[in-house]
Amino acid sequence: MWTEIDAHISQVRSEKFQSSQRRSVGGGCINQGYSISDGQHTYFVKFNQASQVAMFEAEALGLQQMYQSATIRVPKPICWGTAGSSAYVVLEWLEIGSGNTKSWEEMGRKLAAMHRCNPVVKAQGSFGWDINNTIGSTPQINTWTADWAEFYAKHRLGYQFQLARRKGGHFPQEKELIEAIPELLAHKLQPSLVHGDLWGGNAGCTVSGEPVIFDPATYFGDREVDIAMTELFGGFSAAFYRGYNEVWQLDEGYEQRKTLYNLYHILNHFNLFGGGYLSQANRMIAQILG
Repeated sequence: MWTEIDAHISQVRSEKFQSSQRRSVGGGCINQGYSISDGQHTYFVKFNQASQVAMFEAEALGLQQMYQSATIRVPKPICWGTAGSSAYVVLEWLEIGSGNTKSWEEMGRKLAAMHRCNPVVKAQGSFGWDINNTIGSTPQINTWTADWAEFYAKHRLGYQFQLARRKGGHFPQEKELIEAIPELLAHKLQPSLVHGDLWGGNAGCTVSGEPVIFDPATYFGDREVDIAMTELFGGFSAAFYRGYNEVWQLDEGYEQRKTLYNLYHILNHFNLFGGGYLSQANRMIAQILG
């Protein structure tokens, strides 16, 4: 397996690479991660079952799109494929440090710059992406759609509700919520390139203090979905929000919309992990409908 991966890296980089150092590192909740090096160049490799290669391809293409925006730092994707019974993706290795106030202010500024990146308008609509990807290990549907409220109701909440019902989830106010989405998301917005899964575990700073984001679930949507998620599991530092608002002030009504946007992730957590996320989702729905 390692021989095949070394050969793939060599082919893509047009120079010989033969890993002589390999060590296991964190790969997130669903993947195995390794640092590999030939003494001069180091890469991060993630593994899963061979059937998951499309997940890695989508991750690499999402990182590539964010990298090409020339805004915020992301690990540059090198290559991906299958070797034996495993799928893999090879990424640039970045040494992660702790960062400081200036780093997190810059994180906010650079994320706002990425959010200003607009897609070429597709014939089918402005919200979505060219392929489906995953949110965690759950499929994320990105069918291009002209209307944001329709996209969010159908391909975000509607899809998660469908999966949740199969797992025994009961949502007494589901229909009422879906019917209310056009009114709840009636604000004017432009399509933004979003990370899509921007919690604290998917953001950090390099040892030199440069902000970096990784493990994306990329698509074009409302920029507020990223900001909302930064508040979901503990929140980012105040410096991050200060930096973001310096570049692009959040729109009026964000405080009301963020619960609706975070409901997507809580439903996904119920679908992945079960437990108390069901009651949390129903509390959020009641709060939204107020």
